[in-house]
Amino acid sequence: MSLLTRNRGALPLLMFNIFLIFTGIGLVVPIMPAYMDLLHINGTTIGLLVAAFSFAQFLFSPVAGRWSDSIGRKKIIIAGMLLFAVSEFMFGAVNSAVWLFVSRMLGGIGAAMIFPSVMAYTADITSDEERARGMGLITAAITTGFIIGPGIGGYIAELGIRIPFYCAGAAGLIAAIVTLIVLPESARAGAAASSERAPAPKEGVVRQMLLSYRQPYFFSLIIVLIMAFGLANFETVFSLFVDHKFGFTTKDIAFIITFGSIAGAVVQLLLMGWLLNTFGEKRVIAVCLFFVALFIPLTLFVSAYWMIFAVTFIVFLAMDILRPAVSTQMSKMAEEQQGFIAGLNSAFTSLGNIIGPIVAGALFDININYPYLSAGLVLAVCFLLSLRVLRGSGPSRPVKPAVDQQ
Repeated sequence: MSLLTRNRGALPLLMFNIFLIFTGIGLVVPIMPAYMDLLHINGTTIGLLVAAFSFAQFLFSPVAGRWSDSIGRKKIIIAGMLLFAVSEFMFGAVNSAVWLFVSRMLGGIGAAMIFPSVMAYTADITSDEERARGMGLITAAITTGFIIGPGIGGYIAELGIRIPFYCAGAAGLIAAIVTLIVLPESARAGAAASSERAPAPKEGVVRQMLLSYRQPYFFSLIIVLIMAFGLANFETVFSLFVDHKFGFTTKDIAFIITFGSIAGAVVQLLLMGWLLNTFGEKRVIAVCLFFVALFIPLTLFVSAYWMIFAVTFIVFLAMDILRPAVSTQMSKMAEEQQGFIAGLNSAFTSLGNIIGPIVAGALFDININYPYLSAGLVLAVCFLLSLRVLRGSGPSRPVKPAVDQQ
């Protein structure tokens, strides 16, 4: 019997919880232009608010990853969900810029606790052969949250511009309660906590990242960093871009984001394991980088609603395949340090999410087209690097499907 079969109930619960969290995040995406007008803030401030979230996540991710290895995934997941809930309630209630930044940083700490612990838990309950499917299902839950969240947020914002933030906080609180009552602790995490084998490094986050160049997963971390930067450029100003350039309403923005993400969720649910096991992680990563590098700048050359929809659809699809491909590649290299490597993954993602929004917000205030040009350029460089590695070491070897022994 496979690990995933023996832990059949845990993965759906992880998917449900991460789905609730990212539904809460997705709720607020289409209302940011209106919120920007309400609080009289510019693109630079929006970028800094996004970066504050990511900065806190960046600092805290490796610590949270080690904690999930030592004291258990479940406790860290619950604590992160509670912090996320508090941050969303606060963001909806305050008007002061200082408190907006405080709420974003609390949310970043919560995300740093949730994401690596969920990824490490998934690695605990899957074998190498099942890992791609498990990571794909978790990422599909994230994508589905983004699919449903903006659609809901676009409509409930008509009840009040702050209501989506309160709904996001309620989603985090519900997820924490469900996790506390239902989710068992990961057996492998408990074993790792009592074992002295393969201890995770104790250096600070910056030193850990600097020393990661010695590790076989370093290039995957660089891919994560550049991917996060490019996507942050795209996502941070997307709603502002279509609002300023095309006059799109909150509902228009919600519709594009919702249906632009559907294909990614379908692929992750039904095809992710097959794609990675058939073509290998390196080849899948290179192809996805090519498409995002090409189609993000194409956004500047389309104007019809259906064309914007089509371009966004392809960008979201490629990114939704790219995320689990990179996570799967690193988790196979992590061995007994799943939480630690997941924490580094989150830290490099956060670093890209710090730089990306700051650059995107500042460039948006200069010219609304510049953020997408910078994103396309950086992702094109990343694609060329992936080709070099693909030629030098060959594609990652596909994993043969496991045969369950009943």
